[in-house]
Amino acid sequence: MKAREFGFGIIGAGTIADIHALAIKAIPDAKLYGVYSINKNKSQAFADKHDCTSYDSLEEMLRISEIDIVCICTPSGIHLDPAIKCIEAGKHCVIEKPLEVTLEKCDKIIETAYKAGVKTAVIFPSRFYESSKQIKKAIDEKRFGNLVLGDAYVKWSRSEAYYQSAHWRGTWELDGGGALMNQGIHSVDLLQWYMGPVESVQSVSANIKHKGIEVEDTIVSAVKFRNGALGTIECSTAVFPGAFKRIEIMGTTGTAILEESNLIKWQFEKAASDDERIIHNMQGGNVSHGGVSNPADISFAGHQSQLEDMIRSIETGKKPFIDAIEGRKPVEIVLAMYKSAHTGQKVTLSND
Repeated sequence: MKAREFGFGIIGAGTIADIHALAIKAIPDAKLYGVYSINKNKSQAFADKHDCTSYDSLEEMLRISEIDIVCICTPSGIHLDPAIKCIEAGKHCVIEKPLEVTLEKCDKIIETAYKAGVKTAVIFPSRFYESSKQIKKAIDEKRFGNLVLGDAYVKWSRSEAYYQSAHWRGTWELDGGGALMNQGIHSVDLLQWYMGPVESVQSVSANIKHKGIEVEDTIVSAVKFRNGALGTIECSTAVFPGAFKRIEIMGTTGTAILEESNLIKWQFEKAASDDERIIHNMQGGNVSHGGVSNPADISFAGHQSQLEDMIRSIETGKKPFIDAIEGRKPVEIVLAMYKSAHTGQKVTLSND
């Protein structure tokens, strides 16, 4: 018997919406029914490209009973309104990172979805890579001993044309920040997933290259984790030519270094039978350039895995792997880093 088909809709018709459409197409029991964007020309062009319907209003698209899941691909600072409308229409939501740009807006989405019994997920595809999961597994198995250092580096290049390509880019209101909120938040999410809750941050930020934007293009933060470990987060869109994003996890009995989806270091005081296989499989793989200098140059594989996870969540009744509550965590850390950079003071995070 054929598995049930899950219908998708997409809100927004920009670069990241294309990635969602490709991911949906790659899932055997998924179908993209339609797209809605306030820009009618972009919406129609997107619909023509991806063989779906361009709807004249969000309300019209939400009335399509075949649509089970809506992917929200609008600018970061306007996720709340479409999310609430989708939830109130009974549609499950997959929301591009960040969940929203303030904790108040994040909490509104979480609360509304909970009351409606609707599932929400926030896009953080890096958690779905096999190499990422191997690091998490090793941490849970205490192979690192006591965690000592957790570091995230996102040193990318963006052109002036990138920031000029849409009015919302590089603004506090709609982008929620600069290199950290837009590009670095994926690595912030991975870092807190590995290292656990952040206790405090001390940050400095600058705008070194992109003088036409409101927000930072470079930020550095010293981090103290609740478990006593320390770390650094460095993000930039001002460097040439840019480098692969990098996560370093180091403990008293082990070290792992992740470059994009490649494990370039995997070494422990006590070897395990699986280590050789992991090293062989996770090094030198075929990865995209990770958006180092071109935001469109990313793979849809992680998005596909996350959309498949949402489908499984609906089928089983379990919560999505990265639900809105999980998606709130990196936003809280990013906002604390910004507050620290703006005040010059160390910022302590809540213990919730």
